[in-house]
Parts: sequence; C-alpha cells; structure tokens
Amino acid sequence: MISRFHQGLLSILAAVGACSALVGQPAQRAGGPTPAASHATGPSFEVQLPPGFHLAAESRLLVVAAPPGPREPRRMLDAVGADAPTLLGTDVANVPQDGRVRLGEGSTLFPWDRLRDWPAGRYAVQAVLVTNRDLWSPGAPGNWFSEPKLVDVAPTTRGTTRLELSQQVPLEALPAETPQVRFRKVRSEILSRFWKRDMSCRVGVVLPRSWATEPSRRYPVVVDIGGFASRFERALSWARQDSQLAKDWNEPDAPQLIWVTVDGAGPLGDPYQVDSENHGPYGRALVEEVLPAIEHEFRGLGQPWARFTTGGSTGGWVSLALQVFYPDFFGGCWSGFPDPVDFRDFQLVDLYRDANAFVAADGQERASARGLDGRTQFTMRREVRHENVLGLGGVFTRSGGQWGAWTATFAPRGTDGWPVAGWSPVTGAIVPGTGTRWARWDLRRVIEDNWETLAPKLRGKIRVWVGEADEYFLNHAVHRLADSMAQLTPPAEARFEFGPGQGHGWNPRPPKAMWREMQAAADAGAPKESGRDAYFKSRFLHGAACAHCKGGR
Repeated sequence: MISRFHQGLLSILAAVGACSALVGQPAQRAGGPTPAASHATGPSFEVQLPPGFHLAAESRLLVVAAPPGPREPRRMLDAVGADAPTLLGTDVANVPQDGRVRLGEGSTLFPWDRLRDWPAGRYAVQAVLVTNRDLWSPGAPGNWFSEPKLVDVAPTTRGTTRLELSQQVPLEALPAETPQVRFRKVRSEILSRFWKRDMSCRVGVVLPRSWATEPSRRYPVVVDIGGFASRFERALSWARQDSQLAKDWNEPDAPQLIWVTVDGAGPLGDPYQVDSENHGPYGRALVEEVLPAIEHEFRGLGQPWARFTTGGSTGGWVSLALQVFYPDFFGGCWSGFPDPVDFRDFQLVDLYRDANAFVAADGQERASARGLDGRTQFTMRREVRHENVLGLGGVFTRSGGQWGAWTATFAPRGTDGWPVAGWSPVTGAIVPGTGTRWARWDLRRVIEDNWETLAPKLRGKIRVWVGEADEYFLNHAVHRLADSMAQLTPPAEARFEFGPGQGHGWNPRPPKAMWREMQAAADAGAPKESGRDAYFKSRFLHGAACAHCKGGR
C-alpha cells in the first residue's frame, strides 16, 4: 500500500510537470524550437550571449521591461505590485551554436497571460542571465546583463528586439574594512560535503569601541539575521560614523558586544540558517564552524549565556528558530515580526486544512501583502507567478524568491534533487499532507510538543514583537504562538508585544535599549567563578573604568 506521504509526493510531481507545461517551461531552452515570426502574437527578444561564454550549469535568462526612468529595469526585478515590470524567462541549458537565445511566445511570462495582453507603449528593456549557482539571485556576482534599450511595444508587434549581454556583475570581493567593521568568508566543510563543491559562509563583524584598546577583554556575541535575502554587507551601517546607529554603538555607556551579520543568500535563495533537506545544513555550519571561528578570532566569550540572536521578518523567524533548535548554544532571542511561526496561519493559508493556497474557501483570492489601510497590494497567486518566471524550469520552488526559499526550507527534497512544491505553481491546489510534511518547522508545534525538554532551556529567553497591521499578516501566527506559550507548564516567561496599527518593521524599543537587555541577560547568566574567568567577567560587566579592572591581569 502506498502511504499518504508517497501519494502526496507522486501527486505533486505530476502537478509540477503538468503546470510546467502550462506555463511554457522548461520546453523552450537555448537552441530549442522558436515560434516562427509569422505566427508571433507579440514582441520577441533575441539575446546574444557573451563571446566565448561557457555554461557551467543550467542558468536562467530573463528579459525585464519597465517604463523609461532613472532606474535600470533589472533593479526592479523584485517588484510584484501594480508597478511591477513585465518579465519573460527561459532556461539556458546549453549554448546555441550562434550564441543567441530567443524569448517570446512560449516563455514564462509575468504579469500577463499572453504577450498580446502587454499594454502598448514605450519601454526600457534589459536582459539578465542568472548563472551564479551558489548565490541564486539576479544581482549575484558573475551574472550577466545587457544595456537597457528603448522599445515600442504594441499588441501586433512581430519584430524581434536584439539585446547583448555585454556587462557582468563584478566578481565577489569582500567590502573594505574599517577599524570596527570586518568581513569574513568562512569555508564550510559541512556545507561543502552536502553540495559536493566548495561552499562558504559570509559574515560581517561589528566590534565594540573597547575592542582595540582592551586586548585581553572578551565579549558576548549577537547573531543578527536580516530581512529576506539581506546580505552580510549590512554591517556597513555601523561604518557610517554620521549614522545614529554608529553614534549609539560608540557612546561611553553603550553595551560592549560583538555584532555578527549573517548572509541571506544561497543556492536556493535565503537559506534560513537551519538544517533543511534542500538548502543543506546551514544551522550546523553556523554553530559548529562559523561562530566558533568568529569567537576565536575576535575574542568572543564563547559561552551559551553570552550568545544571542536577533532579527526581523525572515530574521525574526530565524532568530527564534535558532534559539529553539539550539537551546544549549544560545542564551536568548529578540525576534521581530517573524515569518509564520504557526503553520495554521502561513500568512493567510492554513497548511493543515486549506485546499488551495491562492483561493480561500469563499472563492476570494488570497492577499499576500496589504497596505496599512488594509487594501490588498498583491495576491499570493501573483507573487508565485512572479517567482515562476525567476525559477529554473519556470517553477517558483527554484526561484530564490520568498515562496521558493520557504519551500526549500520547509519541504522535503524530491527524487530530482529539487524542493517538492506544496501546491501547484499555476492553480495553487495544495497537495494533501503538505502541512504534516512541513510541521517540523512549525515553531509553535515544536515548542508545544517538546516543552518538557525545552522548558528549562528556553524559559525567559524568548522575546517576540509584531505590528497588528503587519503587511504580510504575520501578526496572526504570532498571536497563536503567544496564546500557546501562555498555557505551557512550567511557565515559558516569554515576552510578546503587539503594536496596534503598526506595520511590518515596527519595533517597540530603539536598538540601544535592546543592546542593554542583551548585556543584562549576559550579566545574569555569567557564572560566579574565580581566577581568570572572574577577571574576564569583571571586564565584561564593568568595563575599563571599573576600579576592579585597572591594572590588567
């Protein structure tokens, strides 16, 4: 007898195959058949690959068209709402003999159903070739793009616009450092074994003002995870000495912490810093390789009571997940407006009960984002369709976008080596059993089911906040988590804060107040010991001005 799990797996593989055909992928590839110009029902594009171009792995070619303006069209690739550009996409699996790849009727398209639906007008058009398989993003180092070209589009257009991939995103180089802001690329043996090629993790390190002047002092470490796909270079915010952040960080009474910004980019988009079947063991890489290396080089205390996590949105979920999954490694989390922490409210989808991700039971399209006035900015169907264009094979699960990265984090790995979609990329029909298969990442369930073990390790260490008007409806799941944890025995002593009328990104307190809470948590957790450890503890607690700390060792 075939289990429900395998029935679901077979169903989704069939659904993805059927839906790929519906959206025209991956049938059209470089060197494949191109619709004859005489039958064209809209514009077509011919993209010239760079001379001598070598295709190391299957890549994704995009054409993006936007109204003329100061921004290059490629800078608007992430837009999904009403002002989103027109996108076409196709796979490049081999280099054609003439080096030209054609897109048009049959390519994956957003947001129109057909090319002839594309409104007439003048557009700036640009081609982008996504080739970096370690950092899957259109703007990743080494990817190619063309110069923008102005094109007149009309429903009866039958001509072909030629674009040349003549520009390349500069190859990767770590940003320039300052005395307080450093950058490291740490090779990961754990991830290299998983991906069967050299893999590294990138981090930014922000040092406290006393780091250079007190070479014997050791410090607590804070792991900061940014919003979706945020890169490690955001540590440069501390390098701008005229910024309020840098001023607060260097005030005489500011807590003395090492701040580590991790990278939100990987082969399948943001890897979410946990061990998943598709992204790989990013959690183990972080706690077993990256953080120990940073603590060793920059004099971290290297103790659970002196390690904390924080972040917002994606970083809100990750900071909470790291605390839950590694409770013996971290000493507390400060998690803002986290991605869904209860899969009964995966934004507006109940993954355990709903039949369709795009359409609610009453037949209404599900919103994926709203404004502070409550009006829908774009639907889930539209957002997934956008990712279908970005994704290899014309499927969102390989896009590196938000829904693709979630799927890569939470879903099982298919027999083809790619994440198994939880719903049809075209119709939104949810594969039965998806919620059950994703449940190991439902943080509310994980905490509930394992509270007997987790209670002594998490009690008083969880702090979560969210705005009640969160644009992505993330407040719903946070309420469920708060209600659940309020009923736990022994008490969780978790702190939940909700901002009436506040949207995505709301914080109940300024950064400096949070830093002080972190220092207080480390103070409370530090052991009462003598000798060398007591010296380091006194330096950490009181600073160089303390009479007990003068005179060195």
